[in-house]
Amino acid sequence: MTGDFERTFDKYVELYKNGGYIREMRKHVGHAPILTCACGVIIENSLGEILLQKRRDNGCWAIIGGSMELGETFEETVRRETREESGLLLGKLELFQLYSGRDRIIEYPNGDVCFGPGIVFITREYKGTIVNDPEEVLEHRFFKKSELPENLNQYDKDIILEWANKE
Repeated sequence: MTGDFERTFDKYVELYKNGGYIREMRKHVGHAPILTCACGVIIENSLGEILLQKRRDNGCWAIIGGSMELGETFEETVRRETREESGLLLGKLELFQLYSGRDRIIEYPNGDVCFGPGIVFITREYKGTIVNDPEEVLEHRFFKKSELPENLNQYDKDIILEWANKE
């Protein structure tokens, strides 16, 4: 990017950092479907358990993650989302899986619809003390592969089960 376009793009990035890209787009399109890029992470502890968060919006268990903001890389997105939602800082990230297709369509409890193909990382390196984001998260908990909760978030269920079935 060069010149005027780069300066204009930088202004949009600043605007969306303050209000969030999706929140700004919703002002124009209402609940209509929008395309987003989802980034998530499977965090494993030393016992091989997965860290899940209980979402405030639907009370279901999910991996940590969220939508990419303008100008972010995949890794920047998942690191930001993890810090915001749990207070944890991530170490080395490895690619777990790419997800796309009709099952990536999500309708939120407020009626917003997104098509969110995405990327999921896995890590065993993290530090910090878990702090729940009061706007998005009810609690965080580590689960054994054999003791996953029943009420998995539909959007994340296949990801979590794929992790649980890996050797």
